[in-house]
Amino acid sequence: MKKKVVFLLLAFLAFANVNSQILDPAKWTTKIEKKSDNTYILIFDAVIEKDWHLYSQFTKDGGPLPLEVVFKNQKDNFTLIGKAKESKTRTAYNDIFEVDETFFEGKAQIRQEVKVTNPKLTKIEVELNYQVCKEVCINVEKKFSFALPAFSPEAATSKMEQAVVPVATDSIKIDTLAAPSLGASNYTEATTAPVKDAVEETASDSQRGLWSIFFIAFLSGFAALLTPCVFPMIPMTVSFFTKQSKTKAQGIRNAIIYGVSIILIYVLLGSLVTAVFGADALNALSTNVWFNIIFFILLVVFAASFLGAFEIMLPNSWANKVDSQADRGGIVGILFMALALAIVSFSCTGPIVGTLLVEAASKGGIAPIIGMLGFSLALALPFMLFAMFPGWLNSLPKSGGWLNTVKVVLGFLELALAFKFLSNADLVLQLHLLEREVFLAIWIAIFGTLAFYLFGKITLPHDSPTTHISVGRLMTGLLVLTFTVYLIPGLWGAPLKIISAFPPPMEYSESPFGVGGSKGSASAAEVLPDGAKSGPHGIIVFDDYEKGLAYAKTINKPIMLDFTGYACVNCRKMENNVWSDSKVLPILNNEVVLISLYVDDKRELPKNEQFVSKTTGSEIETVGDKWTDFMITKYKTNTQPLYVITDLEGNNLNAEKPTISYVGVNEYETWLKAGISNFKK
Repeated sequence: MKKKVVFLLLAFLAFANVNSQILDPAKWTTKIEKKSDNTYILIFDAVIEKDWHLYSQFTKDGGPLPLEVVFKNQKDNFTLIGKAKESKTRTAYNDIFEVDETFFEGKAQIRQEVKVTNPKLTKIEVELNYQVCKEVCINVEKKFSFALPAFSPEAATSKMEQAVVPVATDSIKIDTLAAPSLGASNYTEATTAPVKDAVEETASDSQRGLWSIFFIAFLSGFAALLTPCVFPMIPMTVSFFTKQSKTKAQGIRNAIIYGVSIILIYVLLGSLVTAVFGADALNALSTNVWFNIIFFILLVVFAASFLGAFEIMLPNSWANKVDSQADRGGIVGILFMALALAIVSFSCTGPIVGTLLVEAASKGGIAPIIGMLGFSLALALPFMLFAMFPGWLNSLPKSGGWLNTVKVVLGFLELALAFKFLSNADLVLQLHLLEREVFLAIWIAIFGTLAFYLFGKITLPHDSPTTHISVGRLMTGLLVLTFTVYLIPGLWGAPLKIISAFPPPMEYSESPFGVGGSKGSASAAEVLPDGAKSGPHGIIVFDDYEKGLAYAKTINKPIMLDFTGYACVNCRKMENNVWSDSKVLPILNNEVVLISLYVDDKRELPKNEQFVSKTTGSEIETVGDKWTDFMITKYKTNTQPLYVITDLEGNNLNAEKPTISYVGVNEYETWLKAGISNFKK
């Protein structure tokens, strides 16, 4: 009897130990507030465990998965008023994904205002999909149901936690993880500060971001100043003020008013963008696939305009009406003169302003206003300064073909930037149409053509005939050619740190070693098995369990399951730091069949393969859902990375340590060898 009790106790502890790996670091409560007869505010509050990061809706593409707020029964029942608003977040640079990430620490609040259009509606159903990370990452899906107070008054103040359905991946107990926390190891600044400190640091990060926007916008304004639409107007406008003014002081005053008017017009434009779309709406759009595709098309159109294919102009009637108002004189007349400048120069400034507004708006808050302040300040300063010192006009270079050259160079830059937005969309959809090599090849072609243009080997529609090129143009051409040559080794795997934020990451390529690269212990010419691809460090890897299992049976090798995610930081760290080690890489290449199962793979399963999980009750609709359910059902965990070694029947080969996660090289090697040894017995 005593033995039975001991056995039952041990079994209970073992069961509890296994299930303790189902982590849920964010605890949610909800409430609903009635704002008017048919308008409500849905409020989600989360308490986040220490050192965990829950990623915002506005974290950038290419990093961890952003929060999604999905309304299940919205159609014909209610409309959303604006974007879901968030409490204070923090932004920090992640050197693995090479993007700025925005996340919550300690606590989070999401508020969504809705307007009910169906008077018979009794509840609103919402689903939150998000990722939380520490040493491991978890993808989570939580479902909520809000009873409308009009029909269930007591629900208005209830804060009952809703049903939780985890949908994620990773492994092993947290106390077995040998590495430091994700925040401490991957960010440029510590990420374990209390919430109060995090708020202060968020403000600091935001401040630095606004200064960056201002500086870039100022340089862009200076570039716009050197275009054929704006530069010739400097001497004309300054001469007008000096001749029309009775005294020098009056001329200076009028020119200053003119410059301030230019600033006010563009700052007003930035304010309108912020007011109409909201402080964070364009930020949310910037992470959207369709937004990135549409902006790619717009930038290509802008580039074509700068290169001379056509001109983007506002209606002439606008300029005529504004110009007639400018004749009124006084401050009002000067204001209309500034507005006329903005309209007449739109064909040159419009593409630059459009690009700036989207880039600034992606930062959220008052960034569009700051961006337009920087741009307009650079545009207005010359008019004010030359009015104060008219003698300087003699030092200005004469208008000529060089102005069109500036415009053409801007066109090439717009074209190169366009592919960054197309790359963002491709990365999110994981289409692999614009992988790193293709992206770099396009940039090499663009900047190489620009170098030929600057050297006078190519002419475009609005170029003036020349017998020689200037020294400035030659020097610029050499600089562009140097940059082009710098890009070329990137095709063979060079990291290209100067432009690391622009091309897709090294892993998102035809080969992790670049064009013509070697796969180390495997032959570069080796034909891959059916369903396999070249993974990190040239390891043959499958992303489908059945195909990987079939191959393992044909060569009689054990299987290493790698439960991972496209947005899993520590998965990439394990691949970069542990898999690449000289003691581990030969084992992965030669002694196991690697099957990587991505839990955040958003490809939809065929309808006949979709099902409802018996373990979690979730609807399994995507490939990622399938592998997540497989992990939770078989290995009782919801974190990633998770590594398992099995035989050809799916049985675990490591009895003492069935799974392993984020560990060092020595422990990983020992674990691998133990599993392989058991397979050979």
